[in-house]
Amino acid sequence: MSILQVQETESEKTLYRAAHGHSDGDRMTELGLNHNWFAVCTRHQHEKTAARILEYKEFEVFLPLYKARHRWRDRIKDVSLPLFPGYLFVREGFKRWLAILTTPGVSSIVSCGGQPAAIPFSEIEGVKRIVESTVRVEPHPFLKSGDWVRVKHGPIAGVEGILLRKKNIARLVLSVEMLGKSAAVEVDATHVERIPAGAPKTDFTFQDSFIAIRRDVRGSLSTA
Repeated sequence: MSILQVQETESEKTLYRAAHGHSDGDRMTELGLNHNWFAVCTRHQHEKTAARILEYKEFEVFLPLYKARHRWRDRIKDVSLPLFPGYLFVREGFKRWLAILTTPGVSSIVSCGGQPAAIPFSEIEGVKRIVESTVRVEPHPFLKSGDWVRVKHGPIAGVEGILLRKKNIARLVLSVEMLGKSAAVEVDATHVERIPAGAPKTDFTFQDSFIAIRRDVRGSLSTA
């Protein structure tokens, strides 16, 4: 990739804002009023490149990563890999979809009915909390059924997901429904509580720069 493909000059940014009638203050106001996250599809192994360029274009980008140990013939090295390969998330205040789609490494935006599909804030918040914590996280096959639980203690208290058990190890599986992607994190089974079908769920809503708690009703889930 050439430097010319990556660089966007300050004059180009100024012309873009002027053409769209947005001053810096207007742009920040709009960003403050819209807190939806959208999923962006990337080319194979282009997640980090696309994220860097989108950040340079002044988008708010979230690329969840996890640590993995790779073994080569002569050495072992810890590397950071995308938790959801082929995807990253962008929080957009006014619709600069063309600027996203023309970014090197980006292939498309996850859409529904021909429109970019918003990802629930609570799902992104849950993924953020586990990748920012000290617990081990890794990709996991997507699940739709099982027991929903809520973590009661520790650095990810309040996060909800599906509890799995394998060889005496408990894992909490969090899902991003729109993508059909999941991630699993090890938890202490004594630190979680089961959430009965139909019980109120915790949802995180972004309001005025703080997280508020809203109560709603979860639909029932069947056990596979």
